[in-house]
Amino acid sequence: MRSPLLWTFVASVLLLCGVGGWLLTDPATSRSDALKTAGLAGGAVVALYALWLNDRRRRVEEARQEIERQRHDLEMRRAEQDRERVSDERFAKSVELLGHEADQVRVGALHALAGLARSRPTYTQTVLDVLCAYLRRPFKHARYEDPEAGDGPEVERELQVRLTAQRLVAELLPWASEVDAPSYDLDLTGAVLEYLDLSRRKIGRLLLRYASLHSSTNLSGCVITDRAYFTAAGTGNGRLIGNFRCRGTKFLDYAWFSGTVFAENADFTETTFAGRTAFKDAVFTKDAVFTDAAFDDSLDLRHASFGGHADLRFARVPEHLSLYNTKVLSTKDNQLPDGWLLEPLGDDGAARLTVPAS
Repeated sequence: MRSPLLWTFVASVLLLCGVGGWLLTDPATSRSDALKTAGLAGGAVVALYALWLNDRRRRVEEARQEIERQRHDLEMRRAEQDRERVSDERFAKSVELLGHEADQVRVGALHALAGLARSRPTYTQTVLDVLCAYLRRPFKHARYEDPEAGDGPEVERELQVRLTAQRLVAELLPWASEVDAPSYDLDLTGAVLEYLDLSRRKIGRLLLRYASLHSSTNLSGCVITDRAYFTAAGTGNGRLIGNFRCRGTKFLDYAWFSGTVFAENADFTETTFAGRTAFKDAVFTKDAVFTDAAFDDSLDLRHASFGGHADLRFARVPEHLSLYNTKVLSTKDNQLPDGWLLEPLGDDGAARLTVPAS
């Protein structure tokens, strides 16, 4: 096949000869003008060829770049698949090692899982689910029944593993100030926990039903974007040991504390309850502080009992308030909203909270 360059040269010569010959036969055109015109015509053909050639080169270059891009994308997909495969293998191996007899191996497996979640954020919820599942495993320490009692070295080592798991759970949660950060769920139903500290973290759904909370619990400054359930939280002997700190926390959905037993002080100062809230059947053995707590929906205090100082000076009294057989001790320095009354129940100082009908 003849090249386009040859065809262009032939066309230019023919055009030059044709146009030049036609103009030379015209008596009104001089020889020099005829040659100039023919030359311009031939030059136009060459210019058109140059444009075509540049366009062809551009298309070839674009095709080459597209092939390179597709090759790069393919390599990236293969690399991503390799990383996912390695991550899956790392995850599976770490989960397997959580059942190892040696406590140091279990601690290493926990850190490996946390490291995986940090390097591969898509694993974060799954890793948190595994850590929570580990904390839901049965565990008992003699000190939980008798503060002066000790336990064997194996139990103490397992306690350290569990404390590591708790700390890693907190570290994997975003800060409450990170508005655009995802909200991760925690299912700690029935978990045995000690010194649980999730303060200033952002949490999605929080399940602590029937959880055993020992020593102290700190949820101050948290933002809990989904429902929170503390139903019947306590320990094997029905007591929630240690202070419960929940200052300035924001519950953006349901907050359910039905049947929860607070054996030490409970502090809900300046906490916001945006959804339905229930402390039905809750037991506050010692001081309960709700100073400037805000209830935007409803508050259920039916059958709740306050055995210590009760500060119920809410930021505003909930529009939907349920009080039925809600008890306090009249011998304590109780701080109540305006208009609330105490109805004595007996010689032991027990009194029932009442609100006059409006």
